[in-house]
Amino acid sequence: MQKAMDECGVKSLGCMAHTLQLAVHNGVLSQRSISDCVAIGRKIVGHFRHSQLATSRLRIIQQELGMKPKMLQQDVTTRWNSTFYMMKSLLDQKRALGVYGADHELPACFSAYQWGLVENMTTLLTPFEQLTREISSHLATAADVIPSVVALKRLLSKTADTDSGVGTAKSTLLEAVNERFGSAFSEPLYYLATILDPRYKDRYFDTVTKQAAVNMLQKQVDKMTHSDRTTETPDTEEPQEKKIRTSDEGGKSLLDMYDEILEENLIMEQHAGLTSRTSVQVHGYLSEAPIPRNESPLKYWKSNLSRFPALAKAACKYLSAPCTSVDSERLFSAASHIVDEKRNRIQCEKAEMLLFVKKNLPLLMKEA
Repeated sequence: MQKAMDECGVKSLGCMAHTLQLAVHNGVLSQRSISDCVAIGRKIVGHFRHSQLATSRLRIIQQELGMKPKMLQQDVTTRWNSTFYMMKSLLDQKRALGVYGADHELPACFSAYQWGLVENMTTLLTPFEQLTREISSHLATAADVIPSVVALKRLLSKTADTDSGVGTAKSTLLEAVNERFGSAFSEPLYYLATILDPRYKDRYFDTVTKQAAVNMLQKQVDKMTHSDRTTETPDTEEPQEKKIRTSDEGGKSLLDMYDEILEENLIMEQHAGLTSRTSVQVHGYLSEAPIPRNESPLKYWKSNLSRFPALAKAACKYLSAPCTSVDSERLFSAASHIVDEKRNRIQCEKAEMLLFVKKNLPLLMKEA
């Protein structure tokens, strides 16, 4: 996919899901104490996966304890969230596994300290799992990268009661996120996509970066106003990364970070107005409050096309870029169900039409 983008002469961005995978692996799963827990978890899951007798015994124990019979999940080393789901399934079956281990032999078992470590580890990685699901949606765009990273870094900088045993992993994870996503804070495409998303606008930038993003948007709007064809993104000096404010508050979630950042920017805007160098459209657009995160930015621009025609045109360009390759990989997988051994003489045009219908028909049905 990257080669295709390069040959077409189109600017490409990295896959956010893959970057999260690298950050979690380097920050958490590479820690010795956590990797030991993961290895024990794999042995326990493998024991039940390879023994029908052990599986049936565990199912009986689950029924006796009034639990819903459920299989333990096996992880895949290349997908960090599968490891998260495996450890979470072990936590859910902790009582059943304890009863099973008292009567039958297990290849390995967790100590009391390791059970606590597993619980705190899953709590630490829950925001990453939530973010992975959000950015894997077909509606996710490049505009989600900077706000998500800013909110994630702020959450990791706060202390919580569940940091026991994973404090080092948490700080290492924050460093990995800063390192892996550092390039996102110097990429103009991310800034333009973020500020053109009515859910975020310029609320997730600091003072210096906010002004740089507004200037970028103004330059791009001027270019698209005077020319229907833009071949390059605007040049600007590298923006500075937002400083993270630490706090002793605990029990915060990733969603709380989004609201907290918006509230802080609202207070700042009450004391300082927008720069007079912005155009009427940019000034009017940024002066309005962001729409809720559960609303569609594309529907916003469709309904506000007459108010901000130049901005809507720029939004169509920059909000079309996805932030991950997940959806395109799903489409490649769907092609294998259309062209297979029993239907291998189908014409390329018809296969393409079937893929188009599969991808777009659900969208048309939702609108209807």
